[in-house]
Amino acid sequence: METAVFAEMHHLADGSQGVDNAFAAQSFENVGAWILGRNMFGPIRGSWEDDSWKGWWGEEPPYHVPVFVLTHYGRAALQMKGGTTFYFVTNGLESALKQARDAAERRDVRIGGGVSTIRQNLTAGQINEMHLAISPVLLGEGENLFTGINLPKLGFKPVQTTAGERATHVILKRV
Repeated sequence: METAVFAEMHHLADGSQGVDNAFAAQSFENVGAWILGRNMFGPIRGSWEDDSWKGWWGEEPPYHVPVFVLTHYGRAALQMKGGTTFYFVTNGLESALKQARDAAERRDVRIGGGVSTIRQNLTAGQINEMHLAISPVLLGEGENLFTGINLPKLGFKPVQTTAGERATHVILKRV
């Protein structure tokens, strides 16, 4: 069963409580802005044919703060219910980071993925803490998050490991 946080995010009834749900809820605390790769916003590739795609989440996305989407193709800002506005950043990671930090107003900027976006931020030294949820699920093909990245060399150490109902939660911090 999905966590209560996941169920609420997708407008589903019910959801489980417990360790996994507590980690999911914590991931939204003190977040003032998000950065996402384009694939985390939607499945459209190339230029936007129109503005009909509004994300995976329906009319009220779960973010409730500004979200900066890294893309090569410009699009007007998209204001949604619940306080989420998607901004489509075409001039790179540094620009997205500056805009997100300004919008966050001393709160955290969360890097929501995908793999390429996380890798770019890791190698640029822009991530201070990571939460890895490790679950025994076979996903098939995809991008490898840590290929060629030496986390200890970047200063990361595991500071917490907690077994949940469906995942083991590992917190890594740059020290």
